[in-house]
Amino acid sequence: MEKEILISDDEYETRCAVLEEGVLNEIQIERKAVKPVLGNLYKGRVENVLPGMQVAFVDIGLERHAFLHISDLKYNNSINGSGEDGLPTLDLQATPPNKSRGGIGFPYLITDLISKREEILVQVCKEPIGSKGARVTSNITLPGRYVVYLPNSSTIGVSRRLESESERDRLRDLAQNLKADVDGGFIIRTAAEGLSEEEFGAEIRALINQWKQVGERAKRKSAPSLILKDVSFANRIVRDMLTKDVKQLLIDSQSGYKETVDYVTSIMPNMLDRISLYKNDTALFEAYGVEEELQKALSEKIWLKCGGHIIIQQTEAMVSIDVNTGRFVGQSDPDNTILSANLEAVDEVVRQIQLRDLGGIIVVDFIDMEAHAHRKQVFKILREALRKDKARTNILHFSDLGLVEMTRQRTRPSLSTLLTEQCPYCEGHGTILSIETVAIRLFRAIKTAYRQTQQSKLRILANDHIISHINAQMYTKLRELKRNLKLELTLEPDADLHLEDYRIFVANGEELYLD
Repeated sequence: MEKEILISDDEYETRCAVLEEGVLNEIQIERKAVKPVLGNLYKGRVENVLPGMQVAFVDIGLERHAFLHISDLKYNNSINGSGEDGLPTLDLQATPPNKSRGGIGFPYLITDLISKREEILVQVCKEPIGSKGARVTSNITLPGRYVVYLPNSSTIGVSRRLESESERDRLRDLAQNLKADVDGGFIIRTAAEGLSEEEFGAEIRALINQWKQVGERAKRKSAPSLILKDVSFANRIVRDMLTKDVKQLLIDSQSGYKETVDYVTSIMPNMLDRISLYKNDTALFEAYGVEEELQKALSEKIWLKCGGHIIIQQTEAMVSIDVNTGRFVGQSDPDNTILSANLEAVDEVVRQIQLRDLGGIIVVDFIDMEAHAHRKQVFKILREALRKDKARTNILHFSDLGLVEMTRQRTRPSLSTLLTEQCPYCEGHGTILSIETVAIRLFRAIKTAYRQTQQSKLRILANDHIISHINAQMYTKLRELKRNLKLELTLEPDADLHLEDYRIFVANGEELYLD
């Protein structure tokens, strides 16, 4: 399946969209005002250990202590001792097993493994979300272009998206041969397809050297401290997503383009011809229909081509997805009508789960099917579609009530959590765009208004909360916008305007209605 990657970079956000056959399937957004921590390695100090919950809280230098569950503590990653090359010790054998203590699935209590004030090396595996701190693990992973190095494991795995059995076996043999000289394990990525033994070995050696540097830094620094920061957002997209099936990667900023070209030159020069700077007047996400699809992804209702629709509702406890026939009357046979609607819904359900980055417990209520064969058919297609998802999923068969339950790995806030906030008009029962999101959209609208009219004087009406936010939090950006476009801007608060609405007028008082 042919893919395109679009990276839109401005003063406020870097946004990445992945299109498959022209259809938006994934969106990632990083705001410049927020510093991501996912993938970072920290030397932390254990501040509290709760054996009743099998968890510990670790100070890694962030606003809130990080959460460490015993399932993420398979190895003793204490900084207090050291093994060869000055690396953290990775041995649990010194801890006597006591299989009656830890509960089901855990032979130890967490207090058998770590103690308060102990210093440990951890990696953030889940961003802080809401009032919750980051989740961390001591099972470190160091991702490369072709291989993920697991210094604390002996596992050799191959990406499930690499389908050729002969190629999987070849790469697994390559990794097995290298293991004789290397401690740790590997996960071989999809991009490794066709990789030579020399290229494979070179990346492994680079990752091992990086791990040695981690150990040296960890010994020198006091807790809490950052030991290794993951690569930038744009470079992470390139490293993890730029594979052979990507036709082109478009970037709309000169600085972002240069950074990406430099990075691609260093790790995969053979892919340079797929990187292009987008120069058209129409904004990149507008030209490819991404802005429109992004707006739909914030809506509860999604229409299907057949006339049916799905309703997606996200709560604190779970995500519920309801499939309805809507206007679809289908064929004369009602069973086949229902089956057709459910089969079409499967693709859209999976697409929306990935696009919205929904995680945790997800329950799908398909239109009720009487025939067991029909349920089996829908479940099989759903399971196959989910296998392509990069996030880990666990799916259960239809329940007696006709529901499909699944869990999906959550590593960062969902699209809705990132872009919306509780609505003040309905006292928190719904969501609207956040003040920051509206302000950013207003700045983009001002740029569009200038491009379309070449008017140097514009008057802006917006809700007083939006104007206050711009003056307090984005004043420097506003000043840069005026200077760069040589604009004379007047911002006027209007308490009667909805928080999401704004109006733009030119000098003669005419209101602009942007496309």
